[in-house]
Amino acid sequence: MKLNNFPVVLLIILLISGCGGGGGGGAIGGGGTGQATLTSISVSPVNPSIAKGATKQFKATGTYSDGSTQDLTSSVIWTSSNSAVATIDSAGLATSVDTGSTTITARSGLSSDATTLTVKTLSLNSISISPANRVLSSGMTDQFTAMGTYSDSSTQDLTSSASWNSSATAVATISNSAGSNGLATSVGPGTTTITADYGGFTGRAALTVPGSGALNVMPISVNGSLCSSGSYPNKPCVSVTVCSPGTSTCQTINDILLDTGATGLRLFSNVLTISLPQVTVASGNLADCIVYEDGSADWGPVKTADVVLGGEPAVRVPIHVIDATFGNATVCGIPEASPAIAGFNGTLGLSLFREDCGPECVTGAGNGMYYACTGANCTGTTVDLASQVQNPVAHLPLDNNGVLIQLPSVPLGGKLFLDGQLVLGIDTRANNSAPAVVTGYPADTVGDIVTILNGSSYSSSFIDSGSNGLFLPAFSAQLPICSSYLSAWFCPATTKSLTAITEGYTGSPAMTVPFQIGRASTLLSSSNNVFAEIGGPLSGAFDWGLPFFFGRTVFLGIEPFTGKNTTGLGTGRFWAY
Repeated sequence: MKLNNFPVVLLIILLISGCGGGGGGGAIGGGGTGQATLTSISVSPVNPSIAKGATKQFKATGTYSDGSTQDLTSSVIWTSSNSAVATIDSAGLATSVDTGSTTITARSGLSSDATTLTVKTLSLNSISISPANRVLSSGMTDQFTAMGTYSDSSTQDLTSSASWNSSATAVATISNSAGSNGLATSVGPGTTTITADYGGFTGRAALTVPGSGALNVMPISVNGSLCSSGSYPNKPCVSVTVCSPGTSTCQTINDILLDTGATGLRLFSNVLTISLPQVTVASGNLADCIVYEDGSADWGPVKTADVVLGGEPAVRVPIHVIDATFGNATVCGIPEASPAIAGFNGTLGLSLFREDCGPECVTGAGNGMYYACTGANCTGTTVDLASQVQNPVAHLPLDNNGVLIQLPSVPLGGKLFLDGQLVLGIDTRANNSAPAVVTGYPADTVGDIVTILNGSSYSSSFIDSGSNGLFLPAFSAQLPICSSYLSAWFCPATTKSLTAITEGYTGSPAMTVPFQIGRASTLLSSSNNVFAEIGGPLSGAFDWGLPFFFGRTVFLGIEPFTGKNTTGLGTGRFWAY
């Protein structure tokens, strides 16, 4: 679940039997079908500026008479009013020629829209490559992108202009050919450095091709290379590849929040560039709604994608595309409109559950989570288990019974960033076996365990990597709440050393867990981004957020289903540490 996406705002998902939260994205389908007609076109970005010699990708979105929208970038007619300043091809990619301004127009039939492209003389300050850290199984390809940051703080796509290189061609090669610039092809096990050179600057990224025993490993970057710049504190990021089902048309997306309190992959439509088919129910297009305690929400269609985790085979599952413009979003509170508002490009929900709702949504149309939409008309609907947003790990051919998360310890005062790993499966390979010293804690039907704090028992307690602090009842004057805009955090005068006891729901042994709470106002004003001792108030429950994972190996067992049960630590729906 998302909890405290931003450092001063407390958000909690309203859970129903394993319901998950998080982000999702994808192209909007449905426009231009049936009786709907095209009513307008909008071109984005609006009035951009680029440096001389750089390129800019434009997008055309069509709006139809039934209120639906559709990406028309590849079907409209693109023109530039001044080809001496910039040209534009049939796919909407503009290439600057000289300084000045030109009008970029997209036209389809009687509908059109235009924007102004300005070409400036700017100095390049740096180049960055995304994804910054990619794991790619042998024989696969992935697209790298080079972005330049200029003297006016603007950014430009330099992918087609930069000179690409791989430091170890026996591991992976990378293309400099027109139309495939930056396309890497994995060759054999190892790690290579991918570089992009342009204008005297170099961007670098790491590409790892795992051996046979490491296909199930995904890097985790806490406020590091896999996160967007300026991310909120204690944000664990992974990179996920999604593909149009049954095709090699794929997209790797960074800045995906790793969220053990949610279920399924959720991506903002703003960042998704590939086409995905809509999931339908009898009464219309299926949409998903996740509501948060502060009234905000994630809303949008459910679509089918082939999802690639690390070097594992692709699995075909329904995902949630977050799009506040889809259908009638008012049925879902106040939907988040963009990654900038949410704080990430999406979430990868790897909870204890197979689906994000489960049997409750199979039988009850008033579940408040799933809707059937016809145009702008959206009504509550039942949905079968297979059409619900799925935990992709549960669909892997081998490593399908759970995951383990390994993150190093963090000193008091924090660190700038932290790197760890997500290992898929439990006791399925040599690298994910559970040692004998690890204790399993069975969870209840909604994934909760028991925490005893200061003599009080909290049965609605959970372990959640998507929460960026430890959130607990403010049980004494030891933990005063910060003033003003930091009221979501504790601000004790000195760092407090505390303990709590965790228990499972079926008589598992109790474990004493030490933790610390520091002065949030001091921590958040430092230059660091990763903190073990940051926490805030939460009434009636204990949320073991990301700091709980620091210095531990935490196992998460998915609820059992035919042929897919854990070994060693028992049958699924458990935590172990």
